[in-house]
Amino acid sequence: MEILRHAVVLVHLVGFAVLFGAWVVEAFGQHRITRLQNWGLAIAAVAGLALAAPWGIEYDLNYAKIGTKLVVLLVIGALLGIGAGRQRKSGSVPPAVFWGIGILTFLNAALAVLWR
Repeated sequence: MEILRHAVVLVHLVGFAVLFGAWVVEAFGQHRITRLQNWGLAIAAVAGLALAAPWGIEYDLNYAKIGTKLVVLLVIGALLGIGAGRQRKSGSVPPAVFWGIGILTFLNAALAVLWR
C-alpha cells in the first residue's frame, strides 16, 4: 500500500511540475493561460485529494497543511479561470493574475516540501 501512496505522491508532484513548467514557459513568452496549465492543476488536485484520504498510513495526517494547500490550490484555479476569461475577452491576461498563478504554484510546492 505504501508503494501505491508513493506513486500518487509522484503523480501529484508531476501535476504541479506541469502547471509550473507551463507557467514558466509563458513567463518567458507571451504571458498567456494555456490548456496545459489547467491540466496540470487538475492532475495535482485529483492526486492531492487522493493523498488527503487516510489510506495505507500508520500516522495522523496534518489537516492544517492539507487545508492550507487546498485553499491555495483553489485560489490558483480561480486565477486560472479569471485569467482565461480575460484572455478570451481582451486577448491578454492581467499581470497580477499571471504572476499570482506562478507565485502561488511555487508556494504550494514549497508548503508540500517544507511543512512537516
